[in-house]
Amino acid sequence: MPDAAALDATDPLAAYRDRFVGAESPLVYFDGNSLGRPLRATGPRLAGFVDQEWGGRLIRGWDERWYDLPRTLGDRLGRVALGAAEGQVAVGDSTTVLLYKLMRAAVAARPDRSEIVLDREQFPTDRYVAAGVAEECGLTLRWIEVDPSAGVTPEQLAGAVGPQTALVVLNHVAYRSAYLADAPVLTRVAQDAGALVLWDLCHSAGVVPVELDAWGVDLAVSCTYKYLNGGPGSPAFLYVAERHQAELTQPIQGWMGADEPFLMGPSYVPAAGIRRFLSGTPAILGMLALEDMVDLVDEVGLTAVRAKSMALTEYAAEVSAELLVPLGVVLASPPEPERRGGHITLNHPLMRETTATLWERDVIPDYRDPNGLRIGLSPLSTSYAEVRAGLSSVRDVLEGLTA
Repeated sequence: MPDAAALDATDPLAAYRDRFVGAESPLVYFDGNSLGRPLRATGPRLAGFVDQEWGGRLIRGWDERWYDLPRTLGDRLGRVALGAAEGQVAVGDSTTVLLYKLMRAAVAARPDRSEIVLDREQFPTDRYVAAGVAEECGLTLRWIEVDPSAGVTPEQLAGAVGPQTALVVLNHVAYRSAYLADAPVLTRVAQDAGALVLWDLCHSAGVVPVELDAWGVDLAVSCTYKYLNGGPGSPAFLYVAERHQAELTQPIQGWMGADEPFLMGPSYVPAAGIRRFLSGTPAILGMLALEDMVDLVDEVGLTAVRAKSMALTEYAAEVSAELLVPLGVVLASPPEPERRGGHITLNHPLMRETTATLWERDVIPDYRDPNGLRIGLSPLSTSYAEVRAGLSSVRDVLEGLTA
């Protein structure tokens, strides 16, 4: 196995680590797939915004930049990370709210169909929102049973969809296993059955190349605080393919999505294009850190980010095989790096207790039932030495718990 120091010395992206707050500390951070580190540029950017844009321009900021920011930042995000042409991505609201908007709009666009298809291992919010929409609209949830260490296959989806399928909801990267779904094939399977497809990109946006237009995707939603480093509670984004924008009616009608928002007219008329999927006043402060990370991903290139991500997860799997498999740890992610996203999951009956002890030692993974330790490796802020040190600590804690 290559030495961690040698890998860091030859890593073409190693210098970018210095751009993140705290990366120089001895703390091992294995949770970039839940909350990314802040960029050093973001602190001064926030201070400058308070002094200049907010404090200096005051309400004029809406006319000068803020009103259009959900769309202009959405267009940049679409170009840099999503393979989406202009006018199809907007930033705003939370992931949960955007999932509701698009699920509700999708099933309304298929009024003669009665089912939403999704899998048992999807992220809980996806399942919870789908259950609420199904109850609200008198629909049925049709479940796909999948291997927790993998995800939905085209064959499984083909067996679940049919003439009653209104909407298929899928995770691009499984939150437990990191299984990377075959998005273009699964999209075609669902669409061949006459259904719309909604992709959750929360664990792939900013770390796995996505080609929404080329894949023919209908709808997508993602958060921005994981690999896009937008910060806690940073706004989510949605993608609506241009071909669907006029036919879909989103259910949360607010002033920002109105055709003439400052007219304050007596009735709601939706705006044309992607703006119709906005609702209330956008979180401008919450978009600033995201702007910085989109700049950085644009500078580095998502292809290079993905290459580093696969190399990191492969190294983590190799170190785990050396240090942890002898202790009974099992890799609960696809073994091939090209078939997983930016994390791996390691299973052992004592992983919950292990995680609690690791946090006390400034080694920060996260835990997911059943028995899963997630090692999330944000490519631009994680070094190979950090991976080795962190997994050595996992071994030490496990040995102590099993002694």
